[in-house]
Amino acid sequence: MNAPSRLNAVLQDVTQAKGLPNAHYTDPVVFDEERRHVLFANWAGIGFGKDIPETGDAKPVTFLGMPLLLVRDEDGAVNVYQNTCRHRGMILVEEPQKIRGAIRCPYHSWCYTLKGALRTTPHVGGPGTNIHNAVKRDELGLFRVRAHVWQDVIFVNIDGDAAPFEDAHANLLARWKEFDKPLFHGGPAASFQLEVKTNWKLAVENYCESYHLPWVHPGLNSYSRLEDHYNIEKRGLYSGQGTLVYRQLEGDDGSVFPDFEGLSDKWDTGAEYIAVYPNVLFGVHRDHTYAILLEPKDMTNTLEHIEIYYATQPENLPDGLVEKNSTQWKDVFVEDVFVVEGMQKGRQGILFDGGKFSPAMDGPTHNFHHWVATNIEAGREAG
Repeated sequence: MNAPSRLNAVLQDVTQAKGLPNAHYTDPVVFDEERRHVLFANWAGIGFGKDIPETGDAKPVTFLGMPLLLVRDEDGAVNVYQNTCRHRGMILVEEPQKIRGAIRCPYHSWCYTLKGALRTTPHVGGPGTNIHNAVKRDELGLFRVRAHVWQDVIFVNIDGDAAPFEDAHANLLARWKEFDKPLFHGGPAASFQLEVKTNWKLAVENYCESYHLPWVHPGLNSYSRLEDHYNIEKRGLYSGQGTLVYRQLEGDDGSVFPDFEGLSDKWDTGAEYIAVYPNVLFGVHRDHTYAILLEPKDMTNTLEHIEIYYATQPENLPDGLVEKNSTQWKDVFVEDVFVVEGMQKGRQGILFDGGKFSPAMDGPTHNFHHWVATNIEAGREAG
């Protein structure tokens, strides 16, 4: 049976559907297909605005082999460029740094503004001659990658063909419009990473559902039980789960984090956890939010970047509470590692057929599988 016909099973109703075939977790050819049709064709997360807070701040990142450069310009905007010089393709910036004056290529010293325009081309017309009729500077700016910042996550659309971010994610932006307000990163203690030996999709799939809570997260489940959760499913957009019993973390002295202003009563005891396809996982609460950026290092290894945000600057938060909150969340996320790594190992079982979804509990995960399969099929049809 060929790959397209296998994906037909994924596209069925959740009561009849199978999950993505093993090849989507083990086959390098399929991994490259997903790179092009899923990750490069949609708005994928690649970084955080807090890492380039001031004018001239630049951070190079590599996304699935693509060298990119994140830059904050004079107007405070975040720009993303391909991190290669238009002359001979030299990498422009190797390490995070403050750009003072211009982005200068270390090879032949071609220089670009923070907005990507080519400004100087030393000796391009011969020694002492810095212009040449054949080198048109206004046509040789850095290759710009479409970018959008939301909840401090820097999203990019590599192939340039996705709908504008505001249109592609209009439903979620409306759903969480109450959190459309300034966020303040909690500082060094609110930032950590997890290296996980799994395909990136398995991290998304696990995050989408609450079904595993009683067995994988017994501590969390002791007060936020399975029956206190609800599924969130928006076909073709996003999925996840919510809880009705969010309990604020308290310090030893009873202190709590300040709430975001203007929230409705829903958030007094409610919280939501949504996977924004393809690779960003968000959690929102009355007093803090977090984002998990999944960086696929290769087919079977994923680096999870976790950043936690608050309603005010970290120096205004209760002493020790940021550290306590980060430890609590890290403990929860670490509990998931053996599961996603175990599922990756399980995909080596050649008899596994994608599995059977629980229509009651696995809808959010099936929603993600359906989205991936839809993008793959569209890419194949487009050639």
